[in-house]
Amino acid sequence: MQNMFIGKGNLGGSPELKILPGRNGDFEVATMRVMFGRYGRDEVSGEVQQIGGFWREVEIYGQKARDVARLLRKGSRVLVVGEERDFKAKDERGGEVQVIKIVAEDIALQLTRVEKIVFAQASARQAQPDGQEDHAEQSAHEQSA
Repeated sequence: MQNMFIGKGNLGGSPELKILPGRNGDFEVATMRVMFGRYGRDEVSGEVQQIGGFWREVEIYGQKARDVARLLRKGSRVLVVGEERDFKAKDERGGEVQVIKIVAEDIALQLTRVEKIVFAQASARQAQPDGQEDHAEQSAHEQSA
């Protein structure tokens, strides 16, 4: 049974993109540490402040890994949806320790602290979802007629 995880947190560092060998060929994985804070009201001032939290290693694979590594930076506020998984690792002394990682299905940028979003131009040949031509192509057709 899966251990679903949904949480908002901040990246502790920029994601690292790695290419790893697999049984069916190489695959891409982006790894990052995320701080999932817990917040509450201060009893004296009444202001919202961080009262705890926890760090988790987060991994995401494939095209999403490339996008995460390209677009996210240290401090980015993200929503992580995935599954918690237990792994065995070695500590500094060589002893085995249990590590809980989140294998993400999706990572979404939260708009906190975002100043600007720039969208890439759509391909001039790409048809609109409803099947109509792009407005630039349409106006070019009208001018040549």
